[in-house]
Amino acid sequence: MNKPVVSVITPVYNAEKYIESTINSVRNQSFTSFEMILVDDCSTDNSRIIIEKIIEKDSRIKYILLEKNSGAAVARNTGIKASKGRYIAFLDSDDVWKNNKLEQQINFMEQNNYAFTYTAFETITENGKTIQDKVLVPESLNYVGLLKNTAIACSTVIIDRSVAGDFNMPLVRKGQDTATWLKLLKGPIENAYGLNNVLSSYRKVKGSISDDKLSALKRTWNTYRNIEKLPLPKAIYYFIWYVWNAIKKRI
Repeated sequence: MNKPVVSVITPVYNAEKYIESTINSVRNQSFTSFEMILVDDCSTDNSRIIIEKIIEKDSRIKYILLEKNSGAAVARNTGIKASKGRYIAFLDSDDVWKNNKLEQQINFMEQNNYAFTYTAFETITENGKTIQDKVLVPESLNYVGLLKNTAIACSTVIIDRSVAGDFNMPLVRKGQDTATWLKLLKGPIENAYGLNNVLSSYRKVKGSISDDKLSALKRTWNTYRNIEKLPLPKAIYYFIWYVWNAIKKRI
């Protein structure tokens, strides 16, 4: 196998209910030059058994088992470190991609010379039924824009490592993805660009961290104050913008 163009990073923790469909959504991509790195954060269910059966059929799927439960940031960083592709894509273990996701997004990046992109997505139930068929995203976001509107869904992101350089996620249990995008937009990349095609399905799992509205508010505030170290007046200013944009999405 030639060196993959895209490395897909997926942290796994007790994902037996969804992991097969998640993996198959990558295996079925029209763009085939990829590797998928699944990093198991010490699952206690049948996730490993399911993954190992798939690996027997497809050498592009890689499996790493962490020695101890360490959280999604450590899992993603382990995957990034092990990856070989120019492009880093992220996919959570309960989300799925449309079959043309990589093809469309990589073309979008290469045609426009973009180093950081994200896309529109749909939301689905635990059973895969559509809740919202299109969640639109801003055409572009810089550092300040992302502080005001945390509109980038992790499972839609692709980063060009030839521009971003080696990067990793801050070691926090919650909100490490947004903190990573902010870090990149403060450093090697000036803007992230949105492609308003629905290329991912974001699964709303009851009781998950991402489904808890109060946790999302706390997570965002923690990012402003403890990761970005914003002064209190600035943190309040951007938090009001964040809340307003979150409300607008649901109107």
